[in-house]
Amino acid sequence: MNPSWYDVLDIDPTASADEVRAAWRGGIADLEPGSRRFQTLQEAAQVLPEKDRRAAYDAELAAQRPEPLISATPDEPHEVGATVIRPEARRVVPLWLIAAVAVVTAATVALAALAWSRPQDRLEKSSAGFIQIPNASEEAAREAQVAAEQAIVPVLSYDYRTLEADQKRATGYLTGDFREDYDDLFGLILDNAPSLKAQVSGEVIASGIVRSGEERVDVLIFLDRPTVNKNSAQPVISKDQVKVTMQKVDGTWLIDNLVTQPPKQ
Repeated sequence: MNPSWYDVLDIDPTASADEVRAAWRGGIADLEPGSRRFQTLQEAAQVLPEKDRRAAYDAELAAQRPEPLISATPDEPHEVGATVIRPEARRVVPLWLIAAVAVVTAATVALAALAWSRPQDRLEKSSAGFIQIPNASEEAAREAQVAAEQAIVPVLSYDYRTLEADQKRATGYLTGDFREDYDDLFGLILDNAPSLKAQVSGEVIASGIVRSGEERVDVLIFLDRPTVNKNSAQPVISKDQVKVTMQKVDGTWLIDNLVTQPPKQ
């Protein structure tokens, strides 16, 4: 069998959705978004945290497992080498034991949930899912991630009818240094968007922290960007991956750099 998504992320098949995302973030930390390894990790992270998709994937894995080498009927003895195995010698797992295992498993899950909800460990929810925030350093990274999610849509969106207002709104999310680069980029939009009647919006699908520090955090954001122009009345949706560098300036997290990957149609 080929390596499973569990093998790719180096996690147990019983890993929780939070553990899947933690393994994904750790795996992509030193990878370029365009690399094959990065794409493989991303595919795994898109399947395993989702309950229905994971159940379907687990069913596929079960179907791929090889059949047992011995397949005698209950009333027929069979041979393994020179030894004859008779049906009465088989070990049958009693139903009460299966039920007991289920109870123990449920209790283990309940205890794990209780441990994750201790006062010193806090869970918060973003579009990427629930994330554990155990200390001040991770709290800063989490704040930067939330700020990146909030900033990325207005920074990458515009409407040919309201370009000046769009540019002004976007610059409020940028550091002074990056604002100059952004203004240069937006100059191209000002030159072309009116003639094309272009309108670009966005929706954050997921995000993850790639690198973090007290004052500077890299966040990888996945977003859909519908685009409409005079040549296409129906929105054309590009699936973008953007690495956003967040810088803390006077207590506020601002975008200091953007690196986008080629869109996927």
